[in-house]
Amino acid sequence: MTAQDSAIQASPIAVGGRSDRGGVPLAGLGVVAFSLTFPSTVWGLESFGPWSLVALRSLLAALLAGGFLLAGRVTVPDRRHWGPLAVVAGGVVIGFPLLTTLALQTSTSSHAAVVVGLLPLTTALFAALRTGSRPPRAFWAAALAGAAVVILFTVQQSGGALSGGDLYLFGALLVCAAGYTEGGRLASVMPGWQVVGWALVLCLPLAVAGTALALPFEPVHLTAHGIVGLVWVAAGSTFLGLYVWYRGMAEIGVARASQLQLAQPLLTLVWSFLALGEQVSAAAPAAAVAVLVCIAVTQRAGRGKRAGGTRATGRTGGGTGIES
Repeated sequence: MTAQDSAIQASPIAVGGRSDRGGVPLAGLGVVAFSLTFPSTVWGLESFGPWSLVALRSLLAALLAGGFLLAGRVTVPDRRHWGPLAVVAGGVVIGFPLLTTLALQTSTSSHAAVVVGLLPLTTALFAALRTGSRPPRAFWAAALAGAAVVILFTVQQSGGALSGGDLYLFGALLVCAAGYTEGGRLASVMPGWQVVGWALVLCLPLAVAGTALALPFEPVHLTAHGIVGLVWVAAGSTFLGLYVWYRGMAEIGVARASQLQLAQPLLTLVWSFLALGEQVSAAAPAAAVAVLVCIAVTQRAGRGKRAGGTRATGRTGGGTGIES
């Protein structure tokens, strides 16, 4: 383990961070942005093929991020950061969007919410393995209970049947959890928006090549829904959502922030009903209350134990600190 890894591992992001005042609202805003991703992707597929949509999404988000990095005259990250940035890029910028877009060709937005129901628990597990954090038992009990509630509800909502896109969804779950964990670790040594920005810029050559290859072979039928869907998944989900998400994780911790995503499937069901006309079960209010209780327990348990028994100081060894 390098000195840099030790500094990141010892940082407070594993369980809790320096302040809840800004971290929880920021991570919560990221969850709201992410909850619109599946309905927006369905809209985007009205105008673009799956490969074109993913390539254009990455291209637009990378250009937006690159503009911010240039405007801020941000220096290029150290060489030791590019490995974790590649994991963020491969998992969050490319892997999750591509796999979920392919899945949404055969799955409904409501059914795809199953993968988000498992994502909070999977991210917390990745974070524990990667950083050596040890959240208290109450945290894990509430996280398991919340995952069970979300999974039971979303499976019941989709009729209990598995779809042909489920393999894509489970693959998306794994790569996204890895990307969230590495991004959360990096956000302890550089501002969260720079983590997102450099991960997107790293994908720019692939995005350009993918756009050039996909557009000539997939039909394009521009509609208002398709354009709005593309703009949202590029600027909202991929850039803005990841920016506030990583910044929130840097303050309250990967494990705690991940559990806020227990609310994401229920929000997705609401947007799917409003935007796509998909049906929502009458059990939704009860499931929402149960999920909110589980979220409250994970947040309280996460505050009770800091990684390494320390509070955040805003800087870690060799890092640039966290912007607040």
